[in-house]
Amino acid sequence: MNEFQQFRDTLNQSVLDNNFVKLTLSKPTRKGDGLPNVYVRLVKIKGAEKFQFTYHYTTNDKVKNYTITEALSELEILLMDNFRAATLFTLANDLLVFISKKKKVSYRVNAPSFKNKLPETHDKPKERLAEAGSYLHHLGITDKEGKVIHKMADKYRQINKYLEIIEGLLKSTKLPKHINIVDMGSGKGYLTFALYDYLVNQKKYNATVTGIELRKELVNYCNDVAKKSDFKRLNFVAQPIQEYDTNKIDILIALHACDTATDDAIFKGLSANSELIICAPCCHKQIRQQVKGKEQESPLLKYGIFKERQFEMVTDTIRALILEKNNYNTKVFEFISNEHTRKNVMLVGSKSSKKIDSAKIDTKIASLKDAYAIENHYLETLL
Repeated sequence: MNEFQQFRDTLNQSVLDNNFVKLTLSKPTRKGDGLPNVYVRLVKIKGAEKFQFTYHYTTNDKVKNYTITEALSELEILLMDNFRAATLFTLANDLLVFISKKKKVSYRVNAPSFKNKLPETHDKPKERLAEAGSYLHHLGITDKEGKVIHKMADKYRQINKYLEIIEGLLKSTKLPKHINIVDMGSGKGYLTFALYDYLVNQKKYNATVTGIELRKELVNYCNDVAKKSDFKRLNFVAQPIQEYDTNKIDILIALHACDTATDDAIFKGLSANSELIICAPCCHKQIRQQVKGKEQESPLLKYGIFKERQFEMVTDTIRALILEKNNYNTKVFEFISNEHTRKNVMLVGSKSSKKIDSAKIDTKIASLKDAYAIENHYLETLL
């Protein structure tokens, strides 16, 4: 098409002059397509130069490699059918392409944004660990065709991030031949089902997964989905965390168990001598209720938003120290992005055989409690 002649010429010339940097397509014509943007760069594959297209879908990335002729053809299709804007970055200048609703093409040339080219390495698309199993459809994450429902895209990303974390933890954890996993406060079971499918169906672990949830209606719902999905070693039980029999728990999971329910779960894991304890704490009321008189004395506790964060950090730091005192290597990190939820911290304890200095850890805990006028941490009272 003649409308794209300037675009084609500039792209061709940038390749000939060896100053092509990258190309981006944006402003999708139909948001329901689930393709917000496309990123194009040059790569070398087996010595041949190719244009690598990364299609950034809301739920995953797809990568395709084209020759320059194929790339030009694909770009014109995308610009006429899927996007209203493109930016071609070269070392000489930036060419901005705009397509109106009536398909009229216009251009603007800006000063170059880049002084150097990007490395020509071939990247593989990020692996999605949650396969399109029937459980995803039963849970309302995918439609009948296995396509992720738009409003559930964040949940799908969370599932994959969770499985990525689990995959990394299992590589450094010594587990028995048969693994008993207990998920305390399993809720609607999104992550519980994903974990079972990944471990048992994909990785072929000999594992049993039990979800503990107080709400009977959610337990019935999850057991029904487990039956429909033919997940024979996945079971959900309606009971308080405190009442669960800790006879054998190899991996203890508690994601977003509210306030001291996280401590109840950690206590069960410690009592069972679990190899892995994985928590994403939620709500931190227990310590906050003890600091009433201290709020005016500390500048950090004067402002509401800082006060909330301080209580979260102190509560979870003491939890981590208690795990260390019980011979666990601990780490705290971001579970999912802040844009999805503020409750995004994950606390992990993995069983260790190293000798620990209990007195030193006790001193650290006592110092924190003294600084914030804390009488007791609930997990301490359980132990």
